[in-house]
Amino acid sequence: MSSHYLRIGGAARVRELVDRFYDHMDELPEVWDIRKLHGPSLDGSRQKLFDFLSGWLGGPQLYTQKHGHPMLRRRHLPFPIDEAARDQWMLCMQRALEEVVPDGQLRQELYQAFMKLADHMRNQVPHAAPDGLHVSRG
Repeated sequence: MSSHYLRIGGAARVRELVDRFYDHMDELPEVWDIRKLHGPSLDGSRQKLFDFLSGWLGGPQLYTQKHGHPMLRRRHLPFPIDEAARDQWMLCMQRALEEVVPDGQLRQELYQAFMKLADHMRNQVPHAAPDGLHVSRG
């Protein structure tokens, strides 16, 4: 069975996915909360996500070669990531997947894998308030 990296189309297609993902982050007003967690330029983030996804999808381990073990959750702890942030990130990724991955089965497999990854990054857990409403606390 081929890796997701090969099935998506290798480096060129992974780069396109990353670029469309960050284009959406820059363009969609409904994801402003996660966009403002980044610096003015997304160039560094684009490169790091490309490097990470290359290895995560089964291709060259570019991120590990350049930066060591990803330790994703630890690297993201300084940023408040709750369900809303996860969902904003996933909105950008879903749109990028729809534009870049024509194979519906592969697109669904990747969406589910990204959802697991994005959910794992949450570091703000909703807690029930006395009145039954949910509030986020770190």
